[in-house]
Amino acid sequence: MPSLQRYSTFGLSASCDSLQSFTDVASFLSLFKAHKNNTNKAIYILGGGSNSIFTDDFDGTILVNEIKGISHFDTESHHYLRVGAGENWHDFVTLCVNEKWYGFENLALIPGSVGASPIQNIGAYGREVNAFIDKVECVLLETGEQILLTNEDCQFGYRDSVFKHALANKVLITHVNFKLPKHYELETSYGELATLTEPTPEKVYSKVIEIRKSKLPDPSELGNAGSFFKNPVVKRAVYQAIAQDYKTVPHFVVSGSADLPANEQEQIKIPAAWLIDQAGFKGKTLNKVRCHPTQPLVLTNLGGATGSDVITMAKEIIASVKNQFGILLEPEVRLLGNKGLISL
Repeated sequence: MPSLQRYSTFGLSASCDSLQSFTDVASFLSLFKAHKNNTNKAIYILGGGSNSIFTDDFDGTILVNEIKGISHFDTESHHYLRVGAGENWHDFVTLCVNEKWYGFENLALIPGSVGASPIQNIGAYGREVNAFIDKVECVLLETGEQILLTNEDCQFGYRDSVFKHALANKVLITHVNFKLPKHYELETSYGELATLTEPTPEKVYSKVIEIRKSKLPDPSELGNAGSFFKNPVVKRAVYQAIAQDYKTVPHFVVSGSADLPANEQEQIKIPAAWLIDQAGFKGKTLNKVRCHPTQPLVLTNLGGATGSDVITMAKEIIASVKNQFGILLEPEVRLLGNKGLISL
């Protein structure tokens, strides 16, 4: 059985029945159809493996998306880019900065593939990728039909999109089309970026890389899947209750839904790392899984960790934060058992 260890940055020992890659839509459809016709076992499409953790041997087929290619054209006001879903995200960001196609610099060094970026609506240091997504090209798994989704169709939210809801496990993302304005304001208000003097896109790009390297472990050196949990977004009343006991609780105001009553429209994002730290897990080790000592939002594989170790640690964190703050943390990573996605 093929090993999945190098196909997930967390690096757990796991295998699958069959492991195959595809480089275009035609080869994907051929593989997908053959699997459907010959077996009723599970199938999972994998990108860069930075957001998927195989907690058990996978009883089915893994298809790895290696659709590549980057094309560019521009108008007086914008740069337009069509990017294969299998391209490495950070390599793509680096190319854009080098070519002076600006906008992505805050999102440097985020692990994973371009195809994963709209699913997660990846974001960092005050920017979210949905601000620059024009259209997303997909294949409907049920019919093989190729469709084009607009930015609005994608229903982007904080670390959220239609690909986690109505289209979850129903489409393959083949290409992402980006639209970058030639004139826009740099985002330097978040965290340490505010210390930059005379900021440029290049300076933001370099600073983000410096910050991430200082706080986050390199998956090639220490197995991890980046941020394990989402930063929770709560009603202002919940935040205020916490702030009564914790005067220095970090928080960021986010806009709520216009459908909510006026007093509930403003919502507050509280960093999950702070909640986990306050619950006493920063640097804590359980078997071979460790809550990272400089960034408790990241769980790491110290070597030889098992899926059970990961699940146990995650559940302990969730229960402790819920008990202490009344906030239910949600995993940002995708956890896979032997039959497919599992929930904590």
